[in-house]
Amino acid sequence: MRIEHVAAYVCDLYGARDFFETYLGASAGDEYHNSKTGFRSFFLTFEDGARLEIMTKPGVENVDAAIERLGFTHLAFSVGSEHAVDELTARLREDGYQVVSGPRTTGDGYYESLVVGFDNLRIEVSV
Repeated sequence: MRIEHVAAYVCDLYGARDFFETYLGASAGDEYHNSKTGFRSFFLTFEDGARLEIMTKPGVENVDAAIERLGFTHLAFSVGSEHAVDELTARLREDGYQVVSGPRTTGDGYYESLVVGFDNLRIEVSV
């Protein structure tokens, strides 16, 4: 068994698509639109075949959630090396995204950083 995809609601569907394409190498499929409900989505595919569905729909609440909370809290992306973690983290910081922690080696041996990405999605960048 494997996870087929993960999905996240966003406020700005096109901005989120551009974020994942620009910083994390995603390729977006065709936009899906349900005209009856106003639901719109893109499936984003990453180099290794992993998929993320980003979605928007009128009436979905934008709740300001704390970094540490119940439920899914971040998406982790492996970029292959400590140097790549440093570079991507610096690029995201320079482009105005909040770096919550790192880059650093965690107590359990991972080299990573945590960034608040587009539409407040938490992105972990790791080796």
